[in-house]
This record gives sequence, structure tokens and C-alpha cells, in this order.
Amino acid sequence: MPNNNDDKSRMGADPTAHICERLFHNHVKKIVAVHDLSGVGRVSLMAVIPILSTMGFQVCPLPTAILSTHTQYPVYSFLDLTDEMRRIICKWEQLGVRFDAFYSGYLGSPRQVQIVEDFIQKFRRPSDLVVVDPVMGDNGSLYRGITEDMVTEMRKLICMADIITPNMTELFCLLGRPFKERMDDAELKAALRELSDRGPSIVIVTSVPVKDDPHSTSVYAYNRLGNRYWKVTCPYLPAHYPGTGDTFTSVITGSLMQGDSLPIALDRATQFILQGIRATFGYEYNNLDGIMLEKVLHNLDMPIQVSSYELLE
Repeated sequence: MPNNNDDKSRMGADPTAHICERLFHNHVKKIVAVHDLSGVGRVSLMAVIPILSTMGFQVCPLPTAILSTHTQYPVYSFLDLTDEMRRIICKWEQLGVRFDAFYSGYLGSPRQVQIVEDFIQKFRRPSDLVVVDPVMGDNGSLYRGITEDMVTEMRKLICMADIITPNMTELFCLLGRPFKERMDDAELKAALRELSDRGPSIVIVTSVPVKDDPHSTSVYAYNRLGNRYWKVTCPYLPAHYPGTGDTFTSVITGSLMQGDSLPIALDRATQFILQGIRATFGYEYNNLDGIMLEKVLHNLDMPIQVSSYELLE
């Protein structure tokens, strides 16, 4: 006769243990978001948290600063949290907290960039995703307070990333070249490849002008793992809303964490930005408050309506 005790010993004391273990590991993924927090204005954490939470992730903020409003308002208060960042990270380490993704945005000083570098190096596991939005400038110029030391440190940080999302200005800063407003496809592909060779597997550049079409804008992406280049073009609406870069990278991060392919993630992010701007555009409204995320967050649960990505040869 078969020995039931032998069967139990082979299965372990609890035959449902493997099921419990599987359920335990089927947890809500944590994304640590290293951004500032503004009391007014849908930028940084005020965009990152609702977007990624809607997409099903637990967002764990590592705030770099607290502001009354973001810095495009004429006046604002500012509390630097550089020293507190290290204390927060230390307590997380003591508790054994682990994250499934690291996502950094605007960083206020070279010291903050170094803190993020040390944090990733200490906490990152092989399966964890690192996304860096190297926020440094726009329209051919660096933002106020961004120094050459900051640019140098950011070039080190992107080497640790899996994905980076510079705009055209930041692309040239990272490459150490003078800004050019326009590039042809061959030049742009070479620039993306050069940045990818420094570390990140995926390089996404936003706000690329479309030749002979001022009413459109493009996003280009390179994926080194498949050696493929992608492009998404969408209408350009003549309105400026702070925080669209944070919104775009947040949707990209959430989409890829959900298992979407890179072109689908690009489509979802560009469509979401477009939906947000259209939902906001018709209101008599202070544009500095950012796009009305509350009107369009539910769209993140909907399938892609029209695919507009192209594979570049």
C-alpha cells in the first residue's frame, strides 16, 4: 500500500503551501517615484501618483522637495528635502522594503542625483525596472538652476537606467552637443543609438518637430534589445500645460510594467496626453494648473483606440 505519510513528506507539511506562496508573490507592484511635490499644479508627484495608481500600482513617493506651487508660477515656497531623502532611504533599508521599479523625474541638485544613484545601486534587483526622466531644460535652454555639474551627474544616472525619456533639448545636453531644433530621421536614429550604448535599453525622445507640418509633433524611440526604432505622430495643440512630460513618462512606465510592448506604450502615452489636452482646452482655465487629469484618468483602463505607431527602417 502507498504510504500517505511519505506522500505528505514529499509535498511538505502543508500541501497548499505552494499555492499560498504563489498568491503571496502575486502582489501589487511597488514603484518608487523620486519627484518633488507641489501643492498646486498637476506636475511631478501630483501627476505620477494618480496615473500609476489608476494603472494598478502602489506608488511610494521619495519626495525631493515640497513646493506651494510648481516653479512656473510667479511666486512659490520651496522646502528642500535632500537630507530627508537619505533618512527615508535608510528607514526603508531597515524595514527591508523592496520596489519593482524606480522612477525619477526632476532632481534639484547634483547631490540629489548622487543620492538616487546610490539608492538604485543599493536596492535594485536584477528584475527591477529603472526609468529616468532627465528633466533639465526645454526649447534649447536649461531650466533655471540647472548647472553643468547637474548635466554631468545626470549623464551618470542615465547609464543605470533601463528607459530614459528626454525631450530634444535634454537629448543634446546628454550627448554634449549644441542644440539643433531639427534633425532628419538618420541623425535622430544615430543620436538615440548613441545614448542607448551608454546604458539604457530604451531611449524615447519627445517633442520632435515634424518637417513641413507645424500642426504635428512626434515621439521617437529606440529599443536596443530588438534593434528597432519606433515613431508616433500626433496633432500639436497650441497650448502649454506644465506636467505633460511627467504624465507621458508615467503612462510609459505603467504600460511597460503591465506588459505592453514599447510601441503600444508609446501609443497609450501620446493618446492620453492628447485626450487630456483636449479635455482641458475648452475651459476658461489657468493653464499653469496643468491638464485636467481627473477628466481622463478612466481612459487608462480602455484599449488603444487607433494605433498610430510606425516602425522605422
